[in-house]
Amino acid sequence: MLIIMKLMRRVSLLGPAFVAAVAYVDPGNVAANITAGARYGFLLIWVLVLANAMAVVVQYHSAKLGIVTGRSLPALLGDTMPRTPRLLYWIQAEIVAGATDIAEVVGGAIALNLLFDLPLLWGAIITGLVSLLLLAIQGGGRQHIFERVVIGLLLIIAVGFLAGLVIDPPNPAEVATGLIPRFKGPDTVMLAASMLGATVMPHAIYLHSTLVVDRFGDKGHSTKELIHSTKVDVVGALILAGLVNIGLLVVAANSLFGVEGTDSIEGAHRAIVENLGSGIGFIFAIGLLASGLASTSVGAYAGSEIMRGLLHINVPILARRLVTLIPAILIIAWGADPTMSLVWSQVLLSVGIPFAVIPLFWATASKKVMGEYATGTKTNVMNIVIAAIVIALNLALVL
Repeated sequence: MLIIMKLMRRVSLLGPAFVAAVAYVDPGNVAANITAGARYGFLLIWVLVLANAMAVVVQYHSAKLGIVTGRSLPALLGDTMPRTPRLLYWIQAEIVAGATDIAEVVGGAIALNLLFDLPLLWGAIITGLVSLLLLAIQGGGRQHIFERVVIGLLLIIAVGFLAGLVIDPPNPAEVATGLIPRFKGPDTVMLAASMLGATVMPHAIYLHSTLVVDRFGDKGHSTKELIHSTKVDVVGALILAGLVNIGLLVVAANSLFGVEGTDSIEGAHRAIVENLGSGIGFIFAIGLLASGLASTSVGAYAGSEIMRGLLHINVPILARRLVTLIPAILIIAWGADPTMSLVWSQVLLSVGIPFAVIPLFWATASKKVMGEYATGTKTNVMNIVIAAIVIALNLALVL
């Protein structure tokens, strides 16, 4: 009985990482991974494996920072940076959050178009309104309810995006060839950066520290207990997110490679229906819709904390949600290609990763900030390597 009670207590501490993990399976991932698989087969699987391993380390550090200090990364930076650098840092963080929101709203709009033939503009508006309802659940001490709803959507996403593997399983030997790190021309470098931006999400880094603070606060759990549960939380959540991402690329490489028009989500959906059946196509569209709805709510949550932490301005999250809908709606109204909007938004996210990762690793290595929980030499070396890989990919993208 005691063992069962202990287990239930530990399970009750899980959840924040699964909310953050939703950011890792947003519509931007769908666009980047389907494009990679349809164009280049299994070539870039290694990018997703590497990015997901890096994401586990990064998200764990973000959560640990929140647990130990009781503060989010944006709040910590907001109190330590001089005014001008702080404002410049806020501008880049807001651009990243805006790029995220564009991807998520556009993805939801595409899903509604696929399911109900709704015009993209109306789909974007409906996606935004539903996200408002989800965010309304989050406030007023209902964090655990918000987590459960988002985790439910995460499971729908997983089923929606992985169903194609059941109908048309790939050859394991062919999949394994994608584990060898290599590129094929500058286009694959750009796509790899897009996939990295879609897998290691800057706004999820800012958000995770906030989630643990909002969830646990002064709930009477020891720091060591929370850190231990966070390790399980992060590894479990990001293994699920990683499997979804790799599954998307594998489905595209296995079933859509060489098929014309599959470099767009709409074209990929059409090809899925033709090659795997209308049932799988419907499940895929449902997964895409769940992805857009869940991730846009999480993105708005992150954006609110960025503004509160860096500017010390507490804008109601629902009001912010309404304002951040505008760029996505304008892009759709302008007639931009939806899938390319998603891919380029992920490239922009990739550029923002160093600005989140480097301050995070600095903070968690600082004994002044973390006390006895500051990271050791070996972990710091690993973190430096991760930061160097991120910067190198971004330089390759820019140059």
